[in-house]
Amino acid sequence: MLVIDGGAKSGSGTIVRLAVCLAGILGKGLHLYHIRARRKNPGLRAQHLAAILACRDLCGGSVEGAAPGASEIVFRPAHPPRGGEFAWDIGSAGSAMMLLHTVLPLALFADRPAVFRVTGGLFQDFAPSPYHTKYVLLPLLAHLGVRAELTVLKPGYVPGGKGTVQVKVHPVTALSPLVLTEQGKVRRVSGIAVASHLRERRVATRMANSFVRFLNQPDVPVDITTIDDETAAQPGAALAAWAETTTGAVLGADRAGSPGRSSEAIGKYVATLLQEDLAAGATADRFTADQLVIYAAFAPGTSCYRVPRLTDHLETNLWLVREILGVEATFITADNMVRITGINPRRL
Repeated sequence: MLVIDGGAKSGSGTIVRLAVCLAGILGKGLHLYHIRARRKNPGLRAQHLAAILACRDLCGGSVEGAAPGASEIVFRPAHPPRGGEFAWDIGSAGSAMMLLHTVLPLALFADRPAVFRVTGGLFQDFAPSPYHTKYVLLPLLAHLGVRAELTVLKPGYVPGGKGTVQVKVHPVTALSPLVLTEQGKVRRVSGIAVASHLRERRVATRMANSFVRFLNQPDVPVDITTIDDETAAQPGAALAAWAETTTGAVLGADRAGSPGRSSEAIGKYVATLLQEDLAAGATADRFTADQLVIYAAFAPGTSCYRVPRLTDHLETNLWLVREILGVEATFITADNMVRITGINPRRL
């Protein structure tokens, strides 16, 4: 059985989600303790619990201790991941995307295609957004051979949630390593500004205009799509933008709306983050950097990609795949390069 200290390194919910996912792919039991022990509100929250139970849905078996606030669980998968259609509801504004990021790697090694539909929060701070996942992460994963299609069915914001996203994932025989060491030149910048029940205040347009004004990419085409939505359960807004380069790199940034956060401030924030990561010569942005680790760890061969800097989440994910998989997973400080020598779980 795998035994992991959930309070190690960043001590975040990332350890929970990644460890359970890895255990499911390997078909090994997992004892996870000290869950989020260093957080102000330690233990499992609704979104972490939902991700754990979703992994159980794909792999069968049992989960001991699965309850809100729990500091310790034992997960025993019964069989390899299975495809099919699955639907989950976080039951709050907890991140639907974090759940999807947990089960997506499992689905790659399933017996047939999987369709996931998740209801919850789609746009919030400290969580991946569906647009960043669709237009940044998935195109990068395509370099490894991943085929997945994501659709936003309804936006969902804090505090009400009730957004819905759907993803179809095709299984793979084996992943290919990701080799993306040079950024190249920026070919174009795209984005989506969505605002729900805020048409009269022109929030989507104002976010888009502010982003374009503060983005320092002369002679690069910039196209921001604005969406005035009326389907969400409550008012809300979000902006996501991404840059595509001549080497196949895609870097992005995003920001959710919040009370007291102006449309103009959101546009400036997203432009600034994207510009900073481009200026660093990165081939994966600060958010995608840690998300790529599990895929590279399951890609036979050596993956290399350049990041803006070493974050707590990246350091944690590199540590966790070393602990559980025994793979070489390092950060090379001299050139901010992530280097991972992966394995094929189908051959273990």
